[in-house]
Amino acid sequence: MNIIVENLTKTYGTQKAVDNISFEVKTGEVLGFLGPNGAGKTTTMKAITTFLIPDEGNITIGNLSVYEHQEEIKKHIGYLPENNPLYEDMPVLDYLHFVANIEGVEKSKILDKVREVVNICGIEGEKHKKINELSKGFKQRVGLAQALIHDPEILILDEPTTGLDPNQIIEIRELIKKIGKEKTVILSSHILAEVEATCDRIMIINEGRIVADGTSKELRKQAQGKEILQVTIEDGDINEIFEALQKLEETEMVDFIDKSSATFEVQSKKEKSSRRAIFDLCVQKGWKLTQMAFVETKLEDVFREVTMN
Repeated sequence: MNIIVENLTKTYGTQKAVDNISFEVKTGEVLGFLGPNGAGKTTTMKAITTFLIPDEGNITIGNLSVYEHQEEIKKHIGYLPENNPLYEDMPVLDYLHFVANIEGVEKSKILDKVREVVNICGIEGEKHKKINELSKGFKQRVGLAQALIHDPEILILDEPTTGLDPNQIIEIRELIKKIGKEKTVILSSHILAEVEATCDRIMIINEGRIVADGTSKELRKQAQGKEILQVTIEDGDINEIFEALQKLEETEMVDFIDKSSATFEVQSKKEKSSRRAIFDLCVQKGWKLTQMAFVETKLEDVFREVTMN
């Protein structure tokens, strides 16, 4: 099922948590919702799940509006909130049976569904334990299992790896990628590596507004906008090389990376390339060009650029 958010606005007192945002998540897509704490990620996700109603705008899940079909929409969505509320005194199997009943799974199918999510989420060895006896990583797996128990087409995960150790984070990411092959997934995080490792597409939200949207490769390209090269030039005076690179018509900025090896970072002017000019310069001066490589913009740089005021 696809998700369409149109002109969504939600205000708490005088603070606009979400400010007139619009976007679409296509069926089978894994969308990473990235932003600083307090950017509006959780509010947007709660609006999609119908846990809160927008002040303005509309959200449709398939052809169902959140204003008119809340109960029907909930049947299609599995939700794992950030704080992962679980009944910790219950054994894992009892808890999953309980959730299956609440979610309206047919009585005759509950046992099979519980077995299925236990297998998918890798909690076979923990299923007879009480939830409060589990590690945080396994509690998160139980949270995913409860979100999947009614076989929803859409999965919404709010900060799914918060508080986990590195090994647990990798395990949960792999699990989400596996689940994402069959479902539409929205995953919120403020961790850059999280969304890049897990998601098909990244949307960055800041102060309630969408400030970037695309694949990680597209976002880097949009943020960069200018060619950045790492260049090593030998057989010349380093200061002369530096000044000559700066004087090239296509060059906007030159910086030393390593003086000992005469390696420079060269940033070209927007919509221009310095590569041919640098090559010709080296031929003209009799310098040896031993390296010319693109420098890829990091997702961290993109994030910083679009979220800093």
